Amino acid sequence: MSSTYSIWPVFLIPYNLPPWICMKHTSLILFMIIPGKQMPGNNIDVYLQPLVDELRELWNDGVKSFDSSLNETFRMRVALMWTISDFPDLGILSGWNTHRFSFLTCNFDVEPCHLPHRKKWCFMGHRRFLSRNHKFRLNRVHFDGSTEIRNPPLKLSRSDIFRQVENITVTFGR
Repeated sequence: MSSTYSIWPVFLIPYNLPPWICMKHTSLILFMIIPGKQMPGNNIDVYLQPLVDELRELWNDGVKSFDSSLNETFRMRVALMWTISDFPDLGILSGWNTHRFSFLTCNFDVEPCHLPHRKKWCFMGHRRFLSRNHKFRLNRVHFDGSTEIRNPPLKLSRSDIFRQVENITVTFGR
């Protein structure tokens, strides 16, 4: 936390290998290092654009590859399966406000709680995912002094999520 410099490594992992091979350090591909004194914020698009361009090309056109076991060539295509990042990075990559709406599963149905001595926010709605008769739902002593009577949040469909984000305009950096 006291460092004045930060780097973001971007690794690619080929998942067409067996799990005991693809997670070894010899299989990781360091695609790029994003340098900077601070996190890139909305300038992340500048750094990730080459990766996005290559992934589009490899998805649409593929690349001619050789299969040594069959001794033949084939057109290999690739897809981005997921990203793994910490919480602030998730906000940057997804465009989601992780400061105010940290608990992604709850969407806008979240009640943040301010911790006055720490000057931070926390999210105490986790007990609502327990079964209705779970003993922790009514336990005031070990939690924040309240009981939890709310139901879990409704799951959103793709169209619901799209309606939420379709009119968002993002001002990218450079």
